[in-house]
Amino acid sequence: MSIERRRSRTIKLGQVAVGGQSPITVQTMTKTDTRDVAATVSEINRLRLAGCDIIRLAVPDMAAADALKSICEQSPIPVIADIHFDHQLALAAVRNGVHGLRLNPGNIRSEEKVREVAAAARDRGIPIRVGVNAGSLDPEIRARHGGVTAAALAESAMSEVRRLEKYDFNLIKIAVKAFDLKIMSEAVQIVAAECDYPLHLGVTESGLPEEGIVRSSIGIGHLLMQGIGDTIRVSLTGDSADEIATGIRILKCLGLRSAGPVIVSCPTCGRCQIPLQKIAREVQQRLAGVNAELHVAVMGCAVNGPGEAEQADFGIAGGKDSGLIFRRGRIIRTLPANQLVDGLIEEIFKSLNQS
Repeated sequence: MSIERRRSRTIKLGQVAVGGQSPITVQTMTKTDTRDVAATVSEINRLRLAGCDIIRLAVPDMAAADALKSICEQSPIPVIADIHFDHQLALAAVRNGVHGLRLNPGNIRSEEKVREVAAAARDRGIPIRVGVNAGSLDPEIRARHGGVTAAALAESAMSEVRRLEKYDFNLIKIAVKAFDLKIMSEAVQIVAAECDYPLHLGVTESGLPEEGIVRSSIGIGHLLMQGIGDTIRVSLTGDSADEIATGIRILKCLGLRSAGPVIVSCPTCGRCQIPLQKIAREVQQRLAGVNAELHVAVMGCAVNGPGEAEQADFGIAGGKDSGLIFRRGRIIRTLPANQLVDGLIEEIFKSLNQS
């Protein structure tokens, strides 16, 4: 699948580029108390290992803002401070070394305070993400449009962008989110057509994993397939590592992230005589440290496994007593069922060592 991405300007959060032709990044939020530096740094390190590129932290008070200094010094990935209402928290976050701010200027009514934050962020080269959703929609715009509509969300977002531009600030990233997928998608498309700022994609309050993963994959994936989006966050009620895993899977499915293996497996049927899910999980775990781009298939039977997965670099098709190992549709070994995974991993690493 080849996707032509929307042309957007590039901004940098620390050493991580967002926008332009930079790889689409995956981010999430910590669920720890930001004031607890040790717990928050530990959480950031765990999420980094899960594949997180950028991390966002809630900053509800000055104690949390003060903790940012130590957290930013220890974080292996860029830190974004999530600020609401109090511009002094934003200024403290900037002083304490954050790499980005999440800020809705509309929540800071004073023009002088917005100017002060914009100047501080500009002087240190710190981008601001303008975030708009149903809860932060400008009341006048909402009334004029008769409620939360795509046009209202887009207008509100661009209005906040213009406020920052007025103070000579253009290190901007925009997020327009909604629970309703149609409204969210249309709003993002309007913003994408009106400016060249990088866009942050997400579905707000998408729910528990069993529904939120599906809702987020549809909403985010729909826009990515149009070339829209420069960084993504999957919002789930659960472990932030699951948000990262889902985001990475969305990008891999669309061919927008190629690092590491892609494991495909059949849904099984009455012909399957092996514990396919268990085997697929084992293959996934044993290839977890591999960064090479690989397409690996785990099929439930030898009847049509190699044919169905002929595009795979490597694969196995299992039977009750024995199974096949194949490479790009060609059978290369037949092994007892209990040796299939070992044989597959051996063939993959043999190939990687020769390349």
